[in-house]
Amino acid sequence: MRGRHRDHELVIGALAHYEDPAFYAQTHRRRIEDIAYYTHLARRAGTVLEYGIGSGRIAISMAHAGASVVGVDHSRAMLRDLTRRLALEPTKVAKRVVARFGDMRRLNLRRRFPLVVAPFNVLLHLYTRIDVERFLARVRHHLAPRGRFVMDISMPLPEDLARDPMRAFHAPRFKHPSAGVVQYREYFDYDRARQVLFVTAELTPVSAPGDTFAIPLAHRQFFPREWEALLHYNGFTIEHMYGDFARTPLTSGSDTLVVHARRRSAALRDSR
Repeated sequence: MRGRHRDHELVIGALAHYEDPAFYAQTHRRRIEDIAYYTHLARRAGTVLEYGIGSGRIAISMAHAGASVVGVDHSRAMLRDLTRRLALEPTKVAKRVVARFGDMRRLNLRRRFPLVVAPFNVLLHLYTRIDVERFLARVRHHLAPRGRFVMDISMPLPEDLARDPMRAFHAPRFKHPSAGVVQYREYFDYDRARQVLFVTAELTPVSAPGDTFAIPLAHRQFFPREWEALLHYNGFTIEHMYGDFARTPLTSGSDTLVVHARRRSAALRDSR
């Protein structure tokens, strides 16, 4: 974002991927390790604030474990799907989940939580330093004095950042929830100045080759030591940095960065 003017391609890249909840659910149906991880944390905390609640992929599991979840999301499509999914759950589970539409950099819920989470690349939609600072200020505001902030993001992959933006990378055909069997291609375009990776998925229905449609996605690329500095200079102390949801050490071969942090004042009190 430049000055006060929002960059249109970043706005689209932050929302388009979430406009089709059925396709999103299908795409990520095998991603279950993070569900178990955050559910375990939520069971112990009891009450959770989740940034990027989406259609409840993680939140509903946390609610089944007995936790009360307040979720924030900027995609109305995903929140509508969350409402649909909650209607299929037992009443006692559905009542444990409350969702709010809003900007994670600005929304003030006027309450504190023992656990604040930002799962699965939510933070890759914070494109500038100011975005990060505003978001972390909200996290500090919403954390209980001894509360914990837990997040995970994908590690930047050099091969993705170096791809030719004009070259398509093909994947096997699959059945799209509404478009039928489709051919799938991806294009990668890395903006080194802004550290943003633009990924464009092109889907062509086999039965209607002229109806190709595209789904853009914009992800800020954060490196581990960058997040270490951002958290430090915004009032947090890092407790742990893991390389996966099995809590193995972060290494150069890790695909995921998982971070546990606390507000610095709370961390100092705990260390006495």
